[in-house]
Amino acid sequence: MTYTLYYSPGAASMAVHWMLIEAGIPFEARLIDIDTGAQRDPTYLRLNPEGRVPTLVIDGVPRHESAALLMLLAERHVDAGLAPDLESPDRAEWYELMVFLANTVLPAMRDWFYADSDGDPAGAEAVQALARRRIEAAWDRLDAHLADDRAWLVGDKLSTVDMLAVMLMRWSRNMPRKAIAWPHLGTYINRLRAMPSFVELNAREGLTDWSNPAS
Repeated sequence: MTYTLYYSPGAASMAVHWMLIEAGIPFEARLIDIDTGAQRDPTYLRLNPEGRVPTLVIDGVPRHESAALLMLLAERHVDAGLAPDLESPDRAEWYELMVFLANTVLPAMRDWFYADSDGDPAGAEAVQALARRRIEAAWDRLDAHLADDRAWLVGDKLSTVDMLAVMLMRWSRNMPRKAIAWPHLGTYINRLRAMPSFVELNAREGLTDWSNPAS
């Protein structure tokens, strides 16, 4: 198995990058800096015609969509334990939350950040307001899910759900109400940010703006 990850710091590639590091899966990382427009380079567009990240080249074939890549990697690397076993009662919840994050939170985040460029700028304010309500409703749901003091969103150990969720929670850091402001999410975020693989991820991507305070 060979993997090449095309990523941009802090972007939708972040969860896949984190999973590869956490699971100890050998891979090559190639920077596509979306802030400089590198995603529109013709060479990259041949790999990803949408001009987005991530792209994960798997055994020579480019694949896309962060949630799908997380699920695929979990199935290809079962020993990493980043998804419940097929026979586990937690497997259904894993599917449910992966799809919830991908279908509800990710599109709402897109609407929040790109309302004026993806659609009519005249309606951007209304689109952003709806997106904010959807995002905050998601944080309400996940905060309630963690109210029993569980450490992880699914089962009794880290899974791809946590990686996707924390990436999305990081994106809220400049919103009017950050995910970390929810009481149970705050505790959860601080725990995940302390993980060695998350610290390593931030170091590799050169990110310094969403870390736990130095003790």
